[in-house]
Amino acid sequence: MQIKQVLANGKKRTLNVGAVLILPEGFELGPPIVFHPRLKKSWVISLFKAIIRQKKNILVVGPVPGQKYSEITFPILSPNLATKRDVHFLKYPIYVGRNRGRGQIYPDGSKSNNTVYNATAVGIVKKSYEKEKGGYEITIADASDGREVIDIIPPGPELLVSEGESIKLDQPLTSNPNVGGFGQGDAEIVLQDPLHVQGLLFFLASIILTQIFLVLKKKQFEKVQLSEMNF
Repeated sequence: MQIKQVLANGKKRTLNVGAVLILPEGFELGPPIVFHPRLKKSWVISLFKAIIRQKKNILVVGPVPGQKYSEITFPILSPNLATKRDVHFLKYPIYVGRNRGRGQIYPDGSKSNNTVYNATAVGIVKKSYEKEKGGYEITIADASDGREVIDIIPPGPELLVSEGESIKLDQPLTSNPNVGGFGQGDAEIVLQDPLHVQGLLFFLASIILTQIFLVLKKKQFEKVQLSEMNF
């Protein structure tokens, strides 16, 4: 069964995903020619480029459809050491994070409709009104003094309480529709001099050839000894 997320209007659709990659200074997104064929669509490339104008080593992509982009590949271009004197052949840390689904809080700090809503007062649910465009207005009356508090619930979360029910402070009034999450990790990237790698390969090849010649020489010596013994 496919997991679906709640939209701002309360309807459900497939999950969106996104990712962020923080590279060392000097590393940046590769040119379109090195993009994976699935990422060569102009709108996907523009998603990458739109975020990296000021900080080329911080790459962000998304939101994109999670069903289509279950994996996100970042083509990386290493710095040119001929022009960047502050970059050396060393190990560098990289940090990656991936998000799926909508956030539970908007940038201004207010709650989205993708989270649980709790009671803001103690009392009894006096009235539960479902609004025409979705969502609820819950009227909670304090049993001691009759003071009423109205909690507004946007469309999306499912209501868990009913009229006449006793409510405690911070008791969940709705279900939690959030089905997304965020994960992060770190790793290392090694910047190596191609000449060093070529030298290492040449050294290993020379060792292998030397071993082969030694074995052949030993076989030849054994044949000579055997022929002398027979003679």
